[in-house]
Amino acid sequence: MNHWDQFLAPYKQAVDELKVKLKGMRTLFEQEHIHSPIEFVTGRVKPISSILDKATQKKIPLDRLEAEMQDIAGLRMMCQFVDDIKKVVSLLRLRNDFKIVEERDYITNKKSSGYRSYHVVIEYPVQTIHGEKKILAEIQIRTLAMNFWATIEHSLNYKYRGQFPEDIKMRLQRAAEAAFLLDEEMSEIREEIQEAQAFFTKNKEKNKSDKESRN
Repeated sequence: MNHWDQFLAPYKQAVDELKVKLKGMRTLFEQEHIHSPIEFVTGRVKPISSILDKATQKKIPLDRLEAEMQDIAGLRMMCQFVDDIKKVVSLLRLRNDFKIVEERDYITNKKSSGYRSYHVVIEYPVQTIHGEKKILAEIQIRTLAMNFWATIEHSLNYKYRGQFPEDIKMRLQRAAEAAFLLDEEMSEIREEIQEAQAFFTKNKEKNKSDKESRN
């Protein structure tokens, strides 16, 4: 495909805009001084080489990329606790600046590899000089532990091209279960964690205020 820059431009615009909007959701919780289910937000446009690899793997014609490849524009929303993921999904469902076209729950129904995450595919309108263009983007919502595992698995996948040796596959599955167990343990002491975080934030703000009043 020629003119990759032109093709990817609306996807880059969508990622930039969505990062601002999704980070803004966290800010609203902070302004209300209540726990934010969103820890942080990242985003990226899939590299051209990865687009071509996936198109070949999934047998997607290049002239069908816009319609059939859902994650050229990708966002990740990180949460501290598993329950926060449900809250974030509920918040996304309430928004009217994009349309949810598909949801995939890989937390309740984990992949055989051990992968856990919640995927929301949206149709997002980008305003271009040629008018409105609706593109597909994928938002992945996961805990920090899930993201750590997925990042390692993704790196290994490049090395082994998806054909993991049996011992690596078993270790990855055990690591995925250990990460999920960590999430469950953290959920059990959620109230204590949030109280400690609130105490830390309150003291930090007080110390900042005291310092400013002395200057």
